[in-house]
Amino acid sequence: MKCILRVVLQAAVVFSITGQMVSAAAWEPTKPVEFVIPAGTGGGADQMARLIQGIVAKHNLMKQSLIPVNKSAGAGAEGFLAVKDAKGDPHKIIITLSNLFTTPLAQGTPFSWRDMTPVSMLALDQFVLWVNAETPYKTAKEYVEAAKKAGPNKMKMGGTGSKQEDQILTVSLEKATGTKFNYLPLKGGGDVAVQLVGKHIDSTVNNPIEAIAQWRAGTLRPLCVFDDTRMPYKTKITATMSWYDIPTCSEAGVPTDYVMLRGIFMPPGVAQDQVNFYVDLFKKVRETPEWKKFMEDGAFNQTSMSGKEYAAWVEKNENLHRELMKEAGFLAKPKP
Repeated sequence: MKCILRVVLQAAVVFSITGQMVSAAAWEPTKPVEFVIPAGTGGGADQMARLIQGIVAKHNLMKQSLIPVNKSAGAGAEGFLAVKDAKGDPHKIIITLSNLFTTPLAQGTPFSWRDMTPVSMLALDQFVLWVNAETPYKTAKEYVEAAKKAGPNKMKMGGTGSKQEDQILTVSLEKATGTKFNYLPLKGGGDVAVQLVGKHIDSTVNNPIEAIAQWRAGTLRPLCVFDDTRMPYKTKITATMSWYDIPTCSEAGVPTDYVMLRGIFMPPGVAQDQVNFYVDLFKKVRETPEWKKFMEDGAFNQTSMSGKEYAAWVEKNENLHRELMKEAGFLAKPKP
């Protein structure tokens, strides 16, 4: 009897130890991960997602591959709804920008960030007021005065999409300065920069990474950054200027500021150990030299967070966007 009891106890110990080992084993993807981009090609979100894909592959940060997929229809609603509908699927993640807030608020699309699982804030993206380098405007104040003098809707402001962050910022700029621009919605940040180089529009509020190539080439000129502090990067981009040399819009007499989320979400209903895998993955990504160079080249605000802190930040900024869009008249009308 004692022998039988000893065997049973030993078996229980082995099961317990094995159970602990199984539960302690970290989850990881078992097939390629779809990396949804709710925006067009060439813009800031697209560039960041494809950089991350390259970093993960180069440094072997996970065994499976990341596969970027652009789902930009409906101002990104296509991408967000795809993730919302993939309940419990840990092999799908999405990179977010401000259309996380603006698309459901402007269109009444049936989703919110609460329909997904927050993973990590990667960074905050800046906005810069850009003009063609061949124009005479050297400061934001000069350009705003020219827009006032030209009259309402004479100056063309190009931006990504309609009732999204670029147009919201344009309306805020108008209200702060007493101007009125003719806002032209374009496909993506890359197209916005190209249209400004071609003089088809007069200005943009593009992100730094979306216009750095044209600035370096001498075809675009930055007038101010829409933030309350200057960008900290002092490496020269052109022969005479670094990101730090661009004044804040408030310094330039144009009191407007706005920053944009660059973060990661997963579908609803995923397990915490699956979330933890991606939190750890993106922490490793942020530690690579390629990421650090990208952050400096694109003049990003390198604030990062996860967990409850990230969710609280997202909720706060959802409320901010609701107020900004209400003021701009962009909120979707309630359905009867």
